[in-house]
Amino acid sequence: MTAIHVENLTKRFGNFTAVDAISFDIKKGEIFGLLGPNGAGKTTTISMLSTLLEPTSGKARVNGIDIQKDQDGVRKSIGIVFQDQSLDEELTAWENMDFHGRLYRIPKEIREERITDLLHLVELEDRKESLVKTFSGGMRRRLEIARGLLHEPSVLFLDEPTLGLDPQTRNHLWEYILTLNQTKGITIILTTHYMDEADRLCGRIAIIDQGKIIAMDTPDELKDRVGGDVVTVSSPDSERIAAEISAPWIFGAEQHDGQVTIRLQSAEEHITELIRLFGERGYAIASVSIHKPTLEDVFLHYTGKTIREDEAGATDRIRMRMMGRRH
Repeated sequence: MTAIHVENLTKRFGNFTAVDAISFDIKKGEIFGLLGPNGAGKTTTISMLSTLLEPTSGKARVNGIDIQKDQDGVRKSIGIVFQDQSLDEELTAWENMDFHGRLYRIPKEIREERITDLLHLVELEDRKESLVKTFSGGMRRRLEIARGLLHEPSVLFLDEPTLGLDPQTRNHLWEYILTLNQTKGITIILTTHYMDEADRLCGRIAIIDQGKIIAMDTPDELKDRVGGDVVTVSSPDSERIAAEISAPWIFGAEQHDGQVTIRLQSAEEHITELIRLFGERGYAIASVSIHKPTLEDVFLHYTGKTIREDEAGATDRIRMRMMGRRH
């Protein structure tokens, strides 16, 4: 059963296309990830799906409800945790939850029962009377997730749910997200630029770059497409190596930022021969490492750049657009 259907969804801001005719379906009960750097179009996509932004063209249905024809219907059936905090710091955890429940007109008895259950779920029941301004970043994210579940949505949108959190807190939140999906059957769509987060949480991933979906599949299938093992070589001769290196067991080589990523069969069997090739051709080698393909390798394979390089590029593009608006 389909929870979300998206068809040629597009959003333009003046001459800039933030989301460019993307299409995908999300099954009910699935955790689906939009993976890409800042500025790729992830937040704009979920803003349209949650009716916060009007699409320029295309169409989408959430829980079978058209996002343009019945916005109230969509909003009643979804929960959303924004990238930026939206809690009232001068209210307690309980008061934030209660206010949200009143907005959705949840009867008092049901509201109080759900608040108690959800605060227990995210391990904040002992802090229910504490002001939110005394909470850590991880506690606030947990409270926001609990609040987003109060009206029992069928679909939960998580926009960069662990942004800025320390690794231990991120792992803790990942466990909550998986528990929500497994115990409550909630469909979850999340945006992230953390490769490990997408790999850990998502049943399927759409890699989005400059507003377009460039690849979509399960994490394992995406990594299998890269193929074989990956050897990363740091060298001042990286451009030459990428252009010249070849052997029957080498699938391909790509150069970026002073490094060469070489995809090959059974790296352990061929690494000695690869080093010999470097020596025969006079390449200067600083370091060599071997690993199985990761989502970072997938992103590099499809875009020709690492996600960190694209983060910097996105910042430059945003800066140029802002400068253009001033003139």
